Amino acid sequence: MINCAIIGFGKMGRIRAKAIEETGQGKVVAVYEPSDCDFGDYNRVSSEQEIFADHSIDAVFVCTPNFRIPNLCIAGLQAGKHVFSEKPPGFNAADVLRVIDSEHNTFGSKLMYGFNHRHHKSIKRMKQIVEEGELGKILWMRGRYGKEVAEKFFEGWRAKRELSGGGILLDQGIHMLDLFLHLGGKFDDVSAFISNLFWKIDGIEDNVFAIYRNNQTGACASLHSTMTQWRYLFSLEVFLEGGALVLNGLKTSSGAYGDENLTIKRNPSHLQNGRFESEESVTYHLDTSWRSEVEHFFDCIKNDSPVTYGNSADALRLMELIDRTYASNKSV
Repeated sequence: MINCAIIGFGKMGRIRAKAIEETGQGKVVAVYEPSDCDFGDYNRVSSEQEIFADHSIDAVFVCTPNFRIPNLCIAGLQAGKHVFSEKPPGFNAADVLRVIDSEHNTFGSKLMYGFNHRHHKSIKRMKQIVEEGELGKILWMRGRYGKEVAEKFFEGWRAKRELSGGGILLDQGIHMLDLFLHLGGKFDDVSAFISNLFWKIDGIEDNVFAIYRNNQTGACASLHSTMTQWRYLFSLEVFLEGGALVLNGLKTSSGAYGDENLTIKRNPSHLQNGRFESEESVTYHLDTSWRSEVEHFFDCIKNDSPVTYGNSADALRLMELIDRTYASNKSV
């Protein structure tokens, strides 16, 4: 069994604790959370330092507000722990580079970031089709990701720039950008319009409209990340030479985005009039992504194998794109 500690026992800390137990490969032996909450039967410790100093703890899960993530990852690595961290990996690429420096000076410790969407069954199927080349090369992608904002949002750390690092792009759009990179490889050109026209919180954008282009393949991707949509919505469309992959909905712990409905459209090259020769629809009713993600982390620890999904190179590539998106803002 892999002995795990969790720093930050809010919603994400509890989700990770459940996933750890479900794998049957790990157990939560310590939890640190400064605020009062229901710790259940978990062993609550008095400080983060107590976790880092405990030689019986193999892995640390960092589930804190954004501003604390890089330093806690560094502290965990320097203590010789394996580290699993929530996203974002930092406020910017420079934060990720600091963590990578510590990672390179640490022998044998695994570092993985929680880009959870890669582990949804629908995304795994899309990735398989793209990699196998069944439908040819990607021509373009479009991602829309939006959510409702409750009143309590403005009371929490996510509405404070110094604690969150940014608004909807860093909070939620980052997942869609990660999927663009996961499926499309890389992007060279970036152009964006970023605004906070409605909520008007300084440094907390409520809408991002961005376009990305891979200069090598010519493939483009468009992103709309928003918290003024007044409803929850997830939509990812990937159009290829021989068909399309259309995902609507995302199975989550809250159920707010509905079921994952993946449509696979196949279109032979001789049909170029908008018709599809065949169409397959698959609905995923269960969310197994949390467990899948932790299983990948544990497998890397047990087998001493590289982290495939959510490693520091993924994190750096993503945060460099985030930086360039903010820098390209034409709304100023």
